[in-house]
Amino acid sequence: MPLLDHFRPPLFPVRPWESFHTFWAAAIGERLNQLLPPRYFAAIHTHLGTQVEADVAEMELTEAPEGEPGNGASGGVAVQTWAPPVATLTMPAVFPDDIEVRVIDTRDGARLVGVVELVSPGNLDRGEARRSFAAKSAAYLHRGIGLLTVDIVTSHHFNLHNELMDLLRLGGEFAMAADATLYAVAYAPTRRQDTDLIDAWPTPLAVGAALPLLPLALLAGRPVPVDLEAAYTDARQRSRL
Repeated sequence: MPLLDHFRPPLFPVRPWESFHTFWAAAIGERLNQLLPPRYFAAIHTHLGTQVEADVAEMELTEAPEGEPGNGASGGVAVQTWAPPVATLTMPAVFPDDIEVRVIDTRDGARLVGVVELVSPGNLDRGEARRSFAAKSAAYLHRGIGLLTVDIVTSHHFNLHNELMDLLRLGGEFAMAADATLYAVAYAPTRRQDTDLIDAWPTPLAVGAALPLLPLALLAGRPVPVDLEAAYTDARQRSRL
């Protein structure tokens, strides 16, 4: 199915983009779980807006350890709360939106080995948000985690791949065209001839066109194909678009 514009009328705001991205992430995760070896699984992680509470409520009562009496009617034990000293610095921060499909390796615990990121408007609407997204992407890549970023947001015209290239201080030869504001990029951290490298597959997208098949690299594992078109078609059918 051709790519629709999920961020402008007639779809938006009647059909919220947040709902569709959730369907799309689930479709990608389901298809990955059909392809991944048994030691891996794909999990959906979504969070829009800050994950930090505005204030921390004072804890006045805690549960007594099992087998120890309490001194209150409910069996709780009153404790004195501790507060850190006043901060000497308070810095501005941006906590980016997360709409991710995470691939977990269950061998030797639960280790994150690959991520598919669906870009949200909140990742693009401010310079600080764009830099924060680029920093998160760089952190994944520096840990050897494969990354696939997909940006179909039409309400903002920025390229987060280029933001990442600026953060990594790489030259313009690695950037996409300035007008490539809809795109998908697969990144595969690798090492060849004693040199750390990142293979990349930058792919421009367009409303009305089909979506590509791209690799998702897995840390210490073989890459798996991510059929964005097939998952997008599944999501449109399930969401009745």
